[in-house]
Amino acid sequence: MGTGQVVGYIRVSSTLQNTERQLDGVDVERTFEDKVSGKDTDRPALQEMLAYVRRGDTVKVHSLDRLARNLDDLRSLVFGMADKGVTVTFVKEGLTFAPGDSNPMAKMMLSVMGAFAEFERSIIRERQREGIAIARQKNTYKGRVKVLDADKVVAVKERIAAGVSKAKVAREFGISRPTLYAYLSDTS
Repeated sequence: MGTGQVVGYIRVSSTLQNTERQLDGVDVERTFEDKVSGKDTDRPALQEMLAYVRRGDTVKVHSLDRLARNLDDLRSLVFGMADKGVTVTFVKEGLTFAPGDSNPMAKMMLSVMGAFAEFERSIIRERQREGIAIARQKNTYKGRVKVLDADKVVAVKERIAAGVSKAKVAREFGISRPTLYAYLSDTS
């Protein structure tokens, strides 16, 4: 283990999920937490953590699938941090990747377990597609739940009419700009 800080990384896929069980009872000096999908590495807290850690630090993650959901990203993140002098520990799997460590068994386990995480994600997506297809066949598919109710849509349109930038309005209402444009173009 390094002589630097012990940093924790926590990720769940949505804001409704609870992060408390991850790294519960694990001593860390600082925690970085994302509440977004692990489909890629474009996650604010992950990027902040990668910029923060230094040689000698240790990053602790609950499990492999919390760091990445595809094998290429997982290997890139783990070996990238190790190349930077950072130790990465996966608590659930009991795997540790230290700088300069060339343990072939640990590398194989990372690849095998990472492949399972990627497989699991593809199965989940396939089930979602199948469920949507069945719902469409039965004419019960309603699409995604609307984020803004009618009153908030009116408020959005009023802010835009008042000259507030679309980007600022989108941030204020917690929606993306494409979602904002969809609400603005919806005539129903």
